[in-house]
Amino acid sequence: MGKTMWRAAVAGGAAVVLTAMAAVPAGAAEGGVAFSRVTVNGGKPIVIGVKEEVKVFVTFRMTTKLKYDYGPTVFPYRGRTGSGDELWNAIFTSDCKVVNKAKGICDFDEWLYIEPRHTDFGNEDAGTWKTAARLRLPGSAQDIDDKNLPLQVKRATRVTVNASPEPVGKGSTITVTGRVTRANWDTHTYQGYAGRSVSLQFKAAGSSSYKTIKKVTSSGTGALKTTVKATVPGTWRWTYYGNTTSGAKSSAGDHVAVR
Repeated sequence: MGKTMWRAAVAGGAAVVLTAMAAVPAGAAEGGVAFSRVTVNGGKPIVIGVKEEVKVFVTFRMTTKLKYDYGPTVFPYRGRTGSGDELWNAIFTSDCKVVNKAKGICDFDEWLYIEPRHTDFGNEDAGTWKTAARLRLPGSAQDIDDKNLPLQVKRATRVTVNASPEPVGKGSTITVTGRVTRANWDTHTYQGYAGRSVSLQFKAAGSSSYKTIKKVTSSGTGALKTTVKATVPGTWRWTYYGNTTSGAKSSAGDHVAVR
């Protein structure tokens, strides 16, 4: 069990909370608090690189007439509600936006700040998390609600492309190469992603969309290579569609003129 670590600063109803990936405090769930309309990152996966802090937008509604010490928070966790591990993040919650004062209904905005270089963050954090909402009450009590909302946290990927020769004669063979790499949160570098099925896509000159031409499996170093016939001018790219722990990514396009 890791060390529980959190602290909050309150200005008005707003709170900044730092939470470590550690056991969620098991204070009594008091009841009398209801959370609804929870959205995290617009329902999209949270994709994180190796250096830049990621800011995740959250919205939710809370209904309560209870007095509380700190503003409510929505947070990712694993394990059992109230005794699992939380994803390391810093949380800022807005002041209450009153919906119905008599009934104690407020809407909140929240921002999760995830720092991939933090010592409590690593490759093991990729995958599916759960989402819970919490309100800390006087006397170290709290109300925690499991919102039954899966949340994907993914390692970012990068993809490069090069098509040659260019220009090329109609009907000639061109070679398209590239590389797919994935964020390593333990070393804070991008490393070759082996054994990935990556789509080679082509957009003809004048077209607005890409079409998949073939699929190629990346080498042990993440390298991609294939050959195709050049029939019309256009742009080539590689697209990796991701998986449960890795984000999707397309390379930039490489235009090839056909004479």
